[in-house]
Amino acid sequence: MGLSYQENYIIPFELSDIKHDVNLPQLISYCISISGKHSTMLGRSDQYLFDHYHLVWIVTDYEIEINRLPKFKEEVTIKTEAMTYNRFFCYRQFEIRDLDSELLISILSYFALLNPESRKLAQIPDDLVAPYQSEFVKKIKRAPKLHALNGDIMTKDYHVRYYDIDHNGHVNNSKYLDWMFDVLNFDFLCHHIPKSITLKYVKEVAPGGDVTSRCVFEDNVSHHDIISNGQVNAQALIKWQEIEKSEE
Repeated sequence: MGLSYQENYIIPFELSDIKHDVNLPQLISYCISISGKHSTMLGRSDQYLFDHYHLVWIVTDYEIEINRLPKFKEEVTIKTEAMTYNRFFCYRQFEIRDLDSELLISILSYFALLNPESRKLAQIPDDLVAPYQSEFVKKIKRAPKLHALNGDIMTKDYHVRYYDIDHNGHVNNSKYLDWMFDVLNFDFLCHHIPKSITLKYVKEVAPGGDVTSRCVFEDNVSHHDIISNGQVNAQALIKWQEIEKSEE
């Protein structure tokens, strides 16, 4: 286990939805910014990474478990820990707890290093991750495999806009989940909450292009992919729970 970092955070208006629940895609983005603060504190900021290695971090997979979504104005503690790493992946855990220390959301993220010019993955230098005090493990942990969509497929098309692109030159990670949620109808999202999410990034979406968000829904489980130019860019499996009337 490696070093951890945490901070308290009050869920603001702009991170809340119509149910007063946290906007989950944006919360995930905020968690990534906290991991950046952790790295900066240890002398391994994004600028340091680029200046010394000419590389950038990317996230390839998320495994998310949700006990409860934080509410508007609720104060939570967000803790992150750089757990283990191998030659190609670093595994970072996030835990979001309420002020009674009850676990609300856990997020396991898979980080890899990308050469921004070749767009290829790079091996992880030991000296780069040494300050995190993470354990090196030879075995590569694989995220759950997601399958191609089959059945009655719902679709919705989007154009990739300027502000969908982050400073690494590709679509921001949270945008994929936003597109996946949006293909489900408004009434469904008003009356359901996600309980677990497996999200896999397969191929970058080009700036200025067009994507299609596709979904197959059965038995309170939605299977998603994002495609562009005939290729799969991201996949997800989301398990949903209907909100009890007393919770609304």
